[in-house]
Amino acid sequence: MKDVKQTCLLAKEHARAIALASEEDMNAMLRAAAAALRARAAYIIAENGKDMQALTRGPQFADRLMLDEKRIDGIAKGLEKLIELPCPVGEVLEKRTLYNGLLLQRVRVPLGVLGIIYEARPNVTADAIGLAIKSGNAIVLRGSKDAICSNVAVCTVIKDAIRGAGFDPEFIQLIEDTSREGASAFMRMNGIVDVLIPRGGASLIQNAVQNATVPVIETGTGNCHVYFEKSADPEKALPILLNAKTQRISVCNACESLLMDEQYAAAHLRETVLALQAAGVDIVACEKCRALLPSLPAAGEEDYYAEYLAMKISVKIVSGVDEAVAHINKYGTHHSDAIVTEDEAAAEKFLREVDSAAVYVNASTRFTDGFEFGLGAEMGISTQKLHARGPMGLRELTSYNYRIRGNGQVRG
Repeated sequence: MKDVKQTCLLAKEHARAIALASEEDMNAMLRAAAAALRARAAYIIAENGKDMQALTRGPQFADRLMLDEKRIDGIAKGLEKLIELPCPVGEVLEKRTLYNGLLLQRVRVPLGVLGIIYEARPNVTADAIGLAIKSGNAIVLRGSKDAICSNVAVCTVIKDAIRGAGFDPEFIQLIEDTSREGASAFMRMNGIVDVLIPRGGASLIQNAVQNATVPVIETGTGNCHVYFEKSADPEKALPILLNAKTQRISVCNACESLLMDEQYAAAHLRETVLALQAAGVDIVACEKCRALLPSLPAAGEEDYYAEYLAMKISVKIVSGVDEAVAHINKYGTHHSDAIVTEDEAAAEKFLREVDSAAVYVNASTRFTDGFEFGLGAEMGISTQKLHARGPMGLRELTSYNYRIRGNGQVRG
C-alpha cells in the first residue's frame, strides 16, 4: 500500500493530462465509467456487502453505505448527466482592452489537485471522480474505514474503464490508509494538494478546518429549519415539513427544527404534531408548545443546535419573522432553511435576512442538491462564503487566471 504522500504525488504528476484533456475525451471517460459501473455492479455490491457486515454504527450510516443495483444505476446516471453539462475550463469570464492596448482575459482553469475526505458514502467516490474529470482536476480520495472495500471497488472499476477507453487514469488516486494518522497526513499535503474538501459529520469537518494546512472548502452539517409563518397555508405547510423531515433522514438537507408563529401554532400545532407522530417522528418542544400540548417532551438548548440525522425534530413557537430569523441565524448551520407563508413581505424578509447557503419560500429543504439545482453531481454543500457556497458543481471546482496579449508594450 502506497503511503499518503506517494499517493498524492502520483495524482499531482498526472494532473496536467486531465487539465489539458479535451471535452470530448472527458466525456469518453465518463461514458466508459458509467457503463463499467453497471456492468460490474455485482462485484461492487459484493465488496459493499463486506463493509455492511462489518458496520457497527447506527442505521443512518447503513443507509448511506448500502449499494444495490438501483443505487449503482443512479450513480452511473449521475456520471452521464455530467456528459450533458458544459466543461467550464476555458470559459472566458471577462474580456477587455486596457488603456495601453493590452488585451486582458479572465479565464476559468482547474484548481489542480482536489483532495476529498469523506465518511461512509461510496457514491461520493464516483461522484467526486466524475466532477474531477469534467472540471479538469486530478483527485485524491480518502474515505472512511467503514467503506474501504466499497471505495476500492468503485475506484478500481472506474479506473479500469478509463484505461480500457485508452486514457491514463492515474490522475485519480484513492488513499487506502484509513488511520487517523493517514487522515492527518492528508490534511498536510500543502504544495501537493491544492484544496481539501471534507464531507461528513461535524467532527470530521471541524478536524479538517482546524488542523489542515491545505486550503479547505468547508462543507456543512445540516441543522435545517422549516418556519411556519402566521399566514402559512396548512395544505402546503404539512407536506413541505414531512418531506423535509422524513423523505430521507440521513442527509444534510433534511429538516431538524420546526419553528411556528404563535398564531399558526394556536390553530395548527396539534394537527402538525399528530402528523409528525403518525410519520414516526419523535418531538421535543419549547415551553410554549408544552403549554398547549403538555404531553410533549421538553427541548433543551442542545436540541436547537442538533443535527439529529434521525426521526426526531425540535419544535419551537416564535413571535414572528424577526424571532424566527434570529433563531435560525443563531442555532442553524447556514445550510438550508425554509419559510412557509402567503405573505410576500415576510417571504422577502426571510430571503434577505437568513444567512444560509440556500433559503426557500414554500418549498422543502430537500432540494439543496447538485442534481436538483441542475449542476449534476456535487462535491458537497459549502456553507462558507469564500470561493463557493451551496452545492459545489463543476464551476465551483475551478479558479481562473488572467491572460494578457500585447504587441510589444512595456511599462514606463
